[in-house]
Amino acid sequence: MEVIASGFRFGVDGLRMDYYIMTCPFGEQIVKNAVDRALDDDPTLAAALVRMHFHDCFIEDNKAEKDSPGNLSLRGYEVIDDAKNQLEEQCPGVVSCADIIAMAARDAIFWAGGPIYDIPKGRKDGRRSKIEDTINLPFPTFNASELIRAFGQRGFTAQEMVVLSGAHTIGVARCSSFKSRLTGVDPTLDSDFAKTLSKTCSAGDNAEQPFDATRNDFDNLYFNALIRKAGVLFSDQTLLTNAKTRAAVNGYAMNQAMFFLDFQQAMVKMGMVDVKEGGKGEVRHNCRKIN
Repeated sequence: MEVIASGFRFGVDGLRMDYYIMTCPFGEQIVKNAVDRALDDDPTLAAALVRMHFHDCFIEDNKAEKDSPGNLSLRGYEVIDDAKNQLEEQCPGVVSCADIIAMAARDAIFWAGGPIYDIPKGRKDGRRSKIEDTINLPFPTFNASELIRAFGQRGFTAQEMVVLSGAHTIGVARCSSFKSRLTGVDPTLDSDFAKTLSKTCSAGDNAEQPFDATRNDFDNLYFNALIRKAGVLFSDQTLLTNAKTRAAVNGYAMNQAMFFLDFQQAMVKMGMVDVKEGGKGEVRHNCRKIN
């Protein structure tokens, strides 16, 4: 299988596919084994690991941010800790938490049936963490224009934003994130699916609704759901109603191979957002706190 990113030219100096080849040659295998073990026990963690990578690229993540409302549904830290502990035994102080999170997301996507891709490595971990930084995360109430702007500030096109939204093909949303759509009549919401969401919410704010019919499988059913007006979040369904994003939704719904190809390229690009190198960061000894 061809790894698309291998021919990619990276604008950030110092990041390389083989960054750990001399300093921690078994590092990537250690992360993959930790991810595979965790997902064999709990397949729902795949979505959690991908979400963590998104958060890590949009904000500098650690303890203070974990307590922010936008991050309360973040899970999977124990998988990162497991990988980090093993790496510290093999090659102490070498592999950053930022790289572990990026590799874990990649391995989780492949485990769930998604595309395989390689990522450049060599990121350092940030030295700050503030709850207010989570305001940079896209909200489930955003419309397409707000999403285009939020991703655009990170250097992504509208099409790249749509393909990255396809990460919602795995995982669930909590009722608290979509219940506002159930008051009054939402013309973008299929009436039968509205009843499904209402039934989910009858169990309370923390009740979970899968984004599509195969919550643990990485496929293009998320985009097919949008076409049926069965997007769970307002920020999902808005991708079909906006003229700038509708064509991409339709394209990915019809062509899973195109979705996979564009997704892996966008994920490599996301891994290059706000990268810290050299003296601008550190390699944390413990991923939950700054050294």
